[in-house]
Amino acid sequence: MMDHPPEPDIQAKGDILIVDDTLPNLRVLSSMLTEQGYEVRGAPNAQMALMIVEAEPPDLILLDINMPGMNGYELCEQIKAKPKSRDIPVIFISALDEVLDKVRAFSVGGVDYITKPFQIAEVLVRVRNHLTIRSLQRQLQQTNVNLQQANADLQKANIDLLESNLALQATNQELDAFARTLAHDLKNPFSSIIGITDQLKDDLAQLQTENPAALKLLEQIERGGQQGERVVDNLLLLAWVRKGEVEVRSLDMAAIVRHVQTSLAGLIETYQAELIVPPQWPVALG
Repeated sequence: MMDHPPEPDIQAKGDILIVDDTLPNLRVLSSMLTEQGYEVRGAPNAQMALMIVEAEPPDLILLDINMPGMNGYELCEQIKAKPKSRDIPVIFISALDEVLDKVRAFSVGGVDYITKPFQIAEVLVRVRNHLTIRSLQRQLQQTNVNLQQANADLQKANIDLLESNLALQATNQELDAFARTLAHDLKNPFSSIIGITDQLKDDLAQLQTENPAALKLLEQIERGGQQGERVVDNLLLLAWVRKGEVEVRSLDMAAIVRHVQTSLAGLIETYQAELIVPPQWPVALG
């Protein structure tokens, strides 16, 4: 006995294939599902059903068991054997109500079993539930595909980053080597400038001739040489730091300030600046 169907759901529906050799049943199911907003196609035998499934797989199949030629069990096995259609949910509809019939239906790949005479409301609920499950499965599959793609993109990004880091390390090593070479090459000239300046100052003193301008010039040259030498030392220090060769220890802040004072002696004298030095320096590491 058939009950009355519920009011049609205006939401988007699925594509359903009904396979039944009994045309009245085919028409009833088709009309009922069409009224509910589903797209419905019908096949009166297994051969036509296979062609439809191969050409355009439906979202769900309602399948009668007792059909001439290939029965519903055999048709379901063929559908499930093909990658293109193996995930389509199949609901069996049959007058057979024995446990063994139901067990076989599930064993060949069916997801549900409805006995005749069927109740319209029951058919609609089962169809809706299995279409919902199928939709969720597709969403999950797409999510997995997206995750796999995201993982592949992340792996590629990690490889690109690793390659960039390796290239950067190589560049840094070249820069470090260049800095060390440059520092070593410049250290000797600056040391020579300082030494020659000291010698000229001694020679000027031995002349016993007052020449403040010359002495001041020599002192400026000497300070410039000392400043250049400190720049070179800083370059070498930077190269050592990058290689991790510097040991952290307490800094002599008083000596550092004296070096700065010597470097800025010209400016201090020009602007008559006054340095205020604390009686005790805090502990600093470097």
